[in-house]
Amino acid sequence: MATSGKDARAAREAKLDALHERLTGAVEQLVSGEDWARALAFAARFRARSFANTILIFTQHQEAYGLGLVPDPVPSHVAGYRQWQQLGRQVSKGQPGYQILAPVTGRFASATPQDAESWRRLGKGEKPRAGETVRTKMVGVRPAYVWDASQTTGDPIPEPPAPRLLEGQAPTGLWEGLAAQVAKAGFELRLVADASEIIGANGLTDYGSRVLSVRADMDPAAQVKTLAHELGHVLLHGPDAGEARQHRGIGEVEAESVALMVGAAHGMDTSGYTVPYVSTWAARVEGQDPVEVVKTTGERVRKAALGILEQLDTVQVGNGTPPGLERDTPTREPSTRQAPAAPAVSEPVERVVSGREAVAL
Repeated sequence: MATSGKDARAAREAKLDALHERLTGAVEQLVSGEDWARALAFAARFRARSFANTILIFTQHQEAYGLGLVPDPVPSHVAGYRQWQQLGRQVSKGQPGYQILAPVTGRFASATPQDAESWRRLGKGEKPRAGETVRTKMVGVRPAYVWDASQTTGDPIPEPPAPRLLEGQAPTGLWEGLAAQVAKAGFELRLVADASEIIGANGLTDYGSRVLSVRADMDPAAQVKTLAHELGHVLLHGPDAGEARQHRGIGEVEAESVALMVGAAHGMDTSGYTVPYVSTWAARVEGQDPVEVVKTTGERVRKAALGILEQLDTVQVGNGTPPGLERDTPTREPSTRQAPAAPAVSEPVERVVSGREAVAL
């Protein structure tokens, strides 16, 4: 018997509620600096996805590992059902998909695009009027599914070269790339002899004089990690940063988290760095739920780190998308497929449409 539109909407809303509950529970477990550092290091490997979806993928993969469904505790590459088919691979029978939040987009048209109130949403198949500008933007989310590479079989997955880093050294080109972004932001980069020149710190960002200082008496790896930390301050905590600037704890956690993600994306061992007192600083933000603060901070960090990484001409680890698959390129779906164990055939798989909003999910 066919499912009514009302029943389908109710089922989707129920799945979204369950996803948000799962996400909230996972974020609530980020109660220590060590947990937060692990979460950010993992997010660096899946940086093409939102912080929320990264956490959802990680927790569901951990559950699958506990049940013996996957061989490794950490995911490698994830993609939608038909995306794996594009790469010549098939989801194995009995493998459950990981639920994530996928974008719902709408097309909007306006004859005066500079007027924010003039945009109207186009109906399905509706064409814009003569002279109108058309834009696509995200209007909501829906539940979708992805699978890890270990849940599929088929053609080999090509592996790009991974960065190799010796202890104490910095990834090739990373210092120069970060320094260029500091200059682009209008700050002067200075190397100082030791911590005594910058009030006992490893690095210091002075917004008034627009000078960013880093200690020269540290190993290159520590210097570049500190430079990434201070660049995080430059991008996130200027005079107009609002909430993050008012709460120094949040600012320090965000800057260190940016450094963790940039470092992890280059294969740097971040196990020696922790982000302390996550639950403490989150709870101090008056009038906000600590869980929401953590989620919001995680997404701010991810976007800042992604903005840095996209401008670097360096060898980086993968971003969680299987090599050879372009997530933002719409493709024609095959007319038939072998149904996986979950979800049902009628359930939409993840489809990322063009537009920056979609890439963030």
